[in-house]
Amino acid sequence: MPTRPLILVTNDDGITAKGIRTLIDVMLTIGEVIVVAPDRPQSAMGHAITINDTLYCDPVVMDENASHQEYSCSGTPVDCVKLATQQILDRKPDICVSGINHGSNSSINVIYSGTMSAAVEAGVEGIPAIGFSLLDYSPNANFEHCIPFVKNITKMVLKNGLPKGIVLNVNIPKLSFSEIKGTKICRQAKAMWVEDFQKRTNPQGRDYYWLTGEFVNQDKGEDTDEWALDNGYVTIVPVQFDLTAHHFMQVLNSWDI
Repeated sequence: MPTRPLILVTNDDGITAKGIRTLIDVMLTIGEVIVVAPDRPQSAMGHAITINDTLYCDPVVMDENASHQEYSCSGTPVDCVKLATQQILDRKPDICVSGINHGSNSSINVIYSGTMSAAVEAGVEGIPAIGFSLLDYSPNANFEHCIPFVKNITKMVLKNGLPKGIVLNVNIPKLSFSEIKGTKICRQAKAMWVEDFQKRTNPQGRDYYWLTGEFVNQDKGEDTDEWALDNGYVTIVPVQFDLTAHHFMQVLNSWDI
Protein backbone atom coordinates (compact mmCIF):
# COMPACT_ATOMS: atom_id res chain seq x y z
CA MET A 1 0.00 0.00 0.00
CA PRO A 2 1.43 3.44 -0.93
CA THR A 3 2.58 5.62 1.96
CA ARG A 4 0.27 8.56 2.63
CA PRO A 5 2.00 11.93 2.13
CA LEU A 6 3.45 13.58 5.25
CA ILE A 7 1.94 17.04 5.64
CA LEU A 8 3.37 19.75 7.91
CA VAL A 9 0.69 22.23 9.02
CA THR A 10 1.48 25.62 10.56
CA ASN A 11 0.14 29.18 10.68
CA ASP A 12 0.67 32.62 12.23
CA ASP A 13 -2.67 33.09 14.02
CA GLY A 14 -1.86 30.53 16.68
CA ILE A 15 -2.59 26.84 17.12
CA THR A 16 -6.13 27.42 18.43
CA ALA A 17 -7.23 29.67 15.54
CA LYS A 18 -10.27 28.54 13.59
CA GLY A 19 -8.38 28.77 10.30
CA ILE A 20 -5.70 26.24 11.21
CA ARG A 21 -8.26 23.90 12.77
CA THR A 22 -10.08 23.88 9.41
CA LEU A 23 -6.82 23.35 7.54
CA ILE A 24 -5.92 20.40 9.76
CA ASP A 25 -9.28 18.75 9.11
CA VAL A 26 -8.78 19.09 5.36
CA MET A 27 -5.24 17.74 5.45
CA LEU A 28 -6.30 14.70 7.47
CA THR A 29 -8.36 13.62 4.45
CA ILE A 30 -5.23 13.75 2.28
CA GLY A 31 -2.33 12.41 4.30
CA GLU A 32 -0.46 11.97 7.57
CA VAL A 33 -0.48 15.24 9.48
CA ILE A 34 1.94 16.86 11.91
CA VAL A 35 1.11 20.29 13.34
CA VAL A 36 3.71 22.73 14.65
CA ALA A 37 2.20 26.16 15.22
CA PRO A 38 2.69 29.24 17.42
CA ASP A 39 1.18 29.21 20.90
CA ARG A 40 -0.22 32.71 20.32
CA PRO A 41 -0.93 35.05 17.38
CA GLN A 42 2.19 35.96 15.38
CA SER A 43 0.68 37.96 12.53
CA ALA A 44 2.90 40.32 10.50
CA MET A 45 6.07 38.71 11.86
CA GLY A 46 7.43 38.26 8.36
CA HIS A 47 10.48 35.98 8.27
CA ALA A 48 11.49 36.69 11.86
CA ILE A 49 13.31 34.00 13.86
CA THR A 50 14.03 33.77 17.58
CA ILE A 51 17.72 34.35 18.38
CA ASN A 52 17.80 36.15 21.73
CA ASP A 53 15.35 34.07 23.72
CA THR A 54 14.62 30.46 24.58
CA LEU A 55 12.32 28.45 22.35
CA TYR A 56 9.74 26.01 23.67
CA CYS A 57 7.92 23.48 21.56
CA ASP A 58 5.62 21.22 23.53
CA PRO A 59 3.23 18.47 22.45
CA VAL A 60 -0.40 19.44 23.00
CA VAL A 61 -3.70 17.59 22.81
CA MET A 62 -6.34 19.63 21.02
CA ASP A 63 -8.60 16.65 20.37
CA GLU A 64 -8.49 13.53 22.53
CA ASN A 65 -9.64 11.42 19.57
CA ALA A 66 -7.05 12.80 17.16
CA SER A 67 -4.77 10.42 15.27
CA HIS A 68 -2.12 13.06 14.58
CA GLN A 69 0.45 14.91 16.69
CA GLU A 70 0.44 18.62 17.46
CA TYR A 71 3.10 20.89 18.96
CA SER A 72 2.67 24.38 20.36
CA CYS A 73 5.72 26.61 19.80
CA SER A 74 6.67 29.77 21.69
CA GLY A 75 8.37 31.21 18.60
CA THR A 76 7.50 32.61 15.20
CA PRO A 77 5.96 30.78 12.23
CA VAL A 78 9.44 30.38 10.72
CA ASP A 79 10.69 28.95 14.03
CA CYS A 80 7.87 26.40 13.81
CA VAL A 81 9.00 25.17 10.41
CA LYS A 82 12.64 25.02 11.45
CA LEU A 83 11.88 23.08 14.62
CA ALA A 84 9.55 20.73 12.79
CA THR A 85 12.07 19.81 10.12
CA GLN A 86 15.17 19.77 12.30
CA GLN A 87 13.94 18.39 15.63
CA ILE A 88 10.48 16.83 15.47
CA LEU A 89 10.12 14.99 12.16
CA ASP A 90 12.19 11.98 11.23
CA ARG A 91 11.76 12.61 7.51
CA LYS A 92 11.18 15.58 5.24
CA PRO A 93 7.49 16.47 4.77
CA ASP A 94 6.03 15.94 1.33
CA ILE A 95 4.36 19.33 1.62
CA CYS A 96 3.95 22.22 4.08
CA VAL A 97 0.67 24.11 4.25
CA SER A 98 0.34 27.34 6.21
CA GLY A 99 -2.91 29.02 7.28
CA ILE A 100 -5.74 29.31 6.74
CA ASN A 101 -4.93 32.89 7.62
CA HIS A 102 -7.58 35.20 9.04
CA GLY A 103 -7.14 38.07 6.58
CA SER A 104 -5.61 38.91 3.22
CA ASN A 105 -2.06 38.10 2.20
CA SER A 106 -2.39 39.43 -1.33
CA SER A 107 -0.14 42.01 -2.98
CA ILE A 108 2.50 43.62 -0.71
CA ASN A 109 1.08 41.78 2.32
CA VAL A 110 3.16 38.78 1.29
CA ILE A 111 6.23 40.63 2.55
CA TYR A 112 4.88 41.08 6.08
CA SER A 113 2.96 37.84 6.37
CA GLY A 114 3.93 35.24 8.95
CA THR A 115 1.69 32.78 7.10
CA MET A 116 3.63 33.18 3.88
CA SER A 117 7.01 33.35 5.61
CA ALA A 118 6.37 29.90 7.07
CA ALA A 119 5.65 28.64 3.55
CA VAL A 120 8.74 30.38 2.21
CA GLU A 121 10.91 28.82 4.93
CA ALA A 122 9.62 25.40 3.94
CA GLY A 123 10.48 26.24 0.34
CA VAL A 124 14.00 27.28 1.37
CA GLU A 125 14.35 23.82 2.92
CA GLY A 126 13.25 22.16 -0.31
CA ILE A 127 9.68 21.37 0.73
CA PRO A 128 6.78 22.21 -1.62
CA ALA A 129 4.68 24.76 0.24
CA ILE A 130 1.44 26.71 0.07
CA GLY A 131 0.14 29.62 2.11
CA PHE A 132 -3.66 29.87 2.34
CA SER A 133 -5.54 33.01 3.39
CA LEU A 134 -9.19 34.03 3.65
CA LEU A 135 -10.13 37.69 3.25
CA ASP A 136 -11.92 37.76 6.60
CA TYR A 137 -10.13 39.01 9.72
CA SER A 138 -12.80 37.83 12.13
CA PRO A 139 -11.67 35.17 14.63
CA ASN A 140 -15.04 33.50 13.97
CA ALA A 141 -14.74 33.61 10.17
CA ASN A 142 -16.56 30.93 8.17
CA PHE A 143 -14.00 28.77 6.34
CA GLU A 144 -16.42 26.22 4.87
CA HIS A 145 -16.24 27.59 1.31
CA CYS A 146 -12.43 27.43 1.44
CA ILE A 147 -12.33 23.66 1.88
CA PRO A 148 -12.78 22.51 -1.75
CA PHE A 149 -10.15 24.96 -3.02
CA VAL A 150 -7.65 24.11 -0.26
CA LYS A 151 -8.07 20.39 -0.89
CA ASN A 152 -7.80 20.60 -4.67
CA ILE A 153 -4.77 22.93 -4.75
CA THR A 154 -2.94 20.82 -2.15
CA LYS A 155 -3.59 17.64 -4.13
CA MET A 156 -2.38 19.29 -7.34
CA VAL A 157 0.89 20.34 -5.71
CA LEU A 158 1.39 16.85 -4.28
CA LYS A 159 0.75 15.39 -7.74
CA ASN A 160 2.79 17.82 -9.83
CA GLY A 161 5.35 19.25 -7.41
CA LEU A 162 6.74 22.79 -7.49
CA PRO A 163 9.99 24.08 -8.98
CA LYS A 164 12.79 24.72 -6.51
CA GLY A 165 12.61 28.22 -5.10
CA ILE A 166 8.86 28.70 -5.68
CA VAL A 167 5.93 28.48 -3.26
CA LEU A 168 2.25 29.29 -3.79
CA ASN A 169 0.32 32.17 -2.24
CA VAL A 170 -3.42 31.41 -2.29
CA ASN A 171 -6.04 33.96 -1.28
CA ILE A 172 -9.77 33.24 -1.04
CA PRO A 173 -12.43 35.99 -1.13
CA LYS A 174 -15.03 36.39 1.59
CA LEU A 175 -17.89 35.01 -0.48
CA SER A 176 -20.16 31.99 -0.44
CA PHE A 177 -18.99 29.00 -2.47
CA SER A 178 -21.66 29.63 -5.11
CA GLU A 179 -20.51 33.24 -5.52
CA ILE A 180 -16.87 32.33 -6.25
CA LYS A 181 -16.25 32.31 -10.00
CA GLY A 182 -13.24 29.98 -9.90
CA THR A 183 -9.47 30.30 -9.57
CA LYS A 184 -7.03 32.58 -11.34
CA ILE A 185 -3.26 32.38 -11.65
CA CYS A 186 -2.13 35.96 -11.03
CA ARG A 187 0.78 38.26 -10.50
CA GLN A 188 1.20 40.22 -7.31
CA ALA A 189 -0.42 43.64 -7.61
CA LYS A 190 1.75 46.71 -7.24
CA ALA A 191 0.12 48.17 -4.16
CA MET A 192 1.21 49.36 -0.75
CA TRP A 193 0.15 50.43 2.70
CA VAL A 194 0.23 54.18 3.37
CA GLU A 195 0.88 54.29 7.10
CA ASP A 196 0.03 56.95 9.62
CA PHE A 197 1.69 56.82 13.04
CA GLN A 198 -0.60 58.64 15.44
CA LYS A 199 1.32 60.18 18.32
CA ARG A 200 -0.44 59.85 21.67
CA THR A 201 0.39 60.22 25.35
CA ASN A 202 -0.25 57.58 28.00
CA PRO A 203 -1.60 58.39 31.50
CA GLN A 204 1.96 58.55 32.83
CA GLY A 205 2.83 61.29 30.35
CA ARG A 206 4.98 59.18 28.03
CA ASP A 207 4.53 59.57 24.29
CA TYR A 208 3.69 56.50 22.22
CA TYR A 209 2.69 55.79 18.63
CA TRP A 210 -0.30 53.91 17.21
CA LEU A 211 -0.04 52.60 13.68
CA THR A 212 -2.95 53.22 11.33
CA GLY A 213 -3.12 53.55 7.58
CA GLU A 214 -4.86 52.54 4.40
CA PHE A 215 -4.18 50.11 1.59
CA VAL A 216 -3.64 51.83 -1.76
CA ASN A 217 -3.77 49.83 -4.99
CA GLN A 218 -2.59 51.87 -7.95
CA ASP A 219 -2.24 48.81 -10.20
CA LYS A 220 -4.97 48.83 -12.85
CA GLY A 221 -3.96 45.50 -14.38
CA GLU A 222 -6.60 42.79 -14.70
CA ASP A 223 -3.99 40.07 -14.26
CA THR A 224 -3.31 40.88 -10.59
CA ASP A 225 -4.38 39.19 -7.38
CA GLU A 226 -6.18 42.32 -6.19
CA TRP A 227 -8.28 42.55 -9.35
CA ALA A 228 -9.15 38.86 -9.26
CA LEU A 229 -10.14 38.93 -5.57
CA ASP A 230 -12.29 42.02 -6.14
CA ASN A 231 -14.00 40.16 -8.97
CA GLY A 232 -14.79 36.97 -7.08
CA TYR A 233 -11.88 34.66 -7.86
CA VAL A 234 -9.57 32.59 -5.68
CA THR A 235 -6.06 33.78 -6.52
CA ILE A 236 -2.89 31.72 -6.88
CA VAL A 237 0.38 33.64 -7.07
CA PRO A 238 3.64 31.73 -7.52
CA VAL A 239 6.14 33.39 -5.19
CA GLN A 240 9.91 33.16 -5.48
CA PHE A 241 12.26 33.95 -2.63
CA ASP A 242 15.30 34.79 -4.75
CA LEU A 243 15.11 38.57 -4.31
CA THR A 244 17.85 39.30 -6.85
CA ALA A 245 16.77 41.94 -9.42
CA HIS A 246 18.39 40.03 -12.28
CA HIS A 247 17.25 42.57 -14.89
CA PHE A 248 19.25 45.33 -13.16
CA MET A 249 22.55 43.47 -12.92
CA GLN A 250 23.70 44.54 -16.38
CA VAL A 251 22.95 48.18 -15.56
CA LEU A 252 24.97 47.96 -12.35
CA ASN A 253 27.87 46.43 -14.25
CA SER A 254 27.89 49.49 -16.52
CA TRP A 255 28.51 51.78 -13.53
CA ASP A 256 32.15 50.70 -13.32
CA ILE A 257 31.85 50.34 -9.56
